[in-house]
Amino acid sequence: MHDRPVLVTGICGRLGRQLARVLHRQRPVIGVDRRQFRGKPKDITHHQVDIRRKKTKDIFRNERPAAVVHLGVMHDPRTSQAEHHTWNVAGFQRLLDYVTQYDVPKLVVLSSYSVYGPRPDNPQFLPEEAPLLGASTFSSMRDQIEVDMLAQSFFWKRPQTETVILRPVNILGSVHNAPSNYLRQKVVPTIMGYDPMVQVIHQNDVVRAIALALEPETRGVFNLAGPAPATVSHIIELAGRSRMPVPHFAFRAVLSRMWKMRATSFPEPELDFIRYVCMVDDARARGELGYHSGHDLEAAVRAVDDLI
Repeated sequence: MHDRPVLVTGICGRLGRQLARVLHRQRPVIGVDRRQFRGKPKDITHHQVDIRRKKTKDIFRNERPAAVVHLGVMHDPRTSQAEHHTWNVAGFQRLLDYVTQYDVPKLVVLSSYSVYGPRPDNPQFLPEEAPLLGASTFSSMRDQIEVDMLAQSFFWKRPQTETVILRPVNILGSVHNAPSNYLRQKVVPTIMGYDPMVQVIHQNDVVRAIALALEPETRGVFNLAGPAPATVSHIIELAGRSRMPVPHFAFRAVLSRMWKMRATSFPEPELDFIRYVCMVDDARARGELGYHSGHDLEAAVRAVDDLI
């Protein structure tokens, strides 16, 4: 089976490129991404294609992948809801159709712990069976939740494909996501009176978990956590940044104004992630995937300053 390639969508993102560098040493890798693949290893085939286009079907027909890793979820909150929906939901549905039509044995979908949603009534640690309530306060999370639920439905509808859904906590590293960008600020604002415990994970640990998920006879939904949880203030301290507590009402008002002026990349609902607890139980990943965190808290936090 290892002579057939792994097809990776969203391969041109920083996490996708890191995954490609690991996988291509073990098996053939092909990428599907409408962006350019900068620094592509010579033995990786990259198709610069929009996954919604018919040409993606031709790639499945010609390449006959042994596995699909779907990293291609759009997270840009400034993109229109219509574009978000067609890319994330309609594009993923089309991908599932190709997995079925060309009898792909393995599907790995990278979701996120944020589908659970930060809430004042959350238990200390959320299991994989917890309801996905992230869209109740953050409307742009709806597509992410719908993709996750489509993957869960596919898991039951097509048992002959081993489907794995991974829900990592805040990914830190060279990636350009909200948690890493938040910690890259010289002075990091926090909400006065709130200092919740949070979980982070080094991007390389996520890559290793994806590689483990590609092993035969692995299927299911898995939360992924990194080192032991820590408070927001302690993580900011480890990042070597200064902290500036701001009253919640003022923080929300300023952030809303800056968002409208396009002076920030953080939408207002992101504030709830540094206000309320949203932590996961990853015992299933440790027990069934054989996953464990390979980086301590300081290494994970310091990774936001890494360059690739």
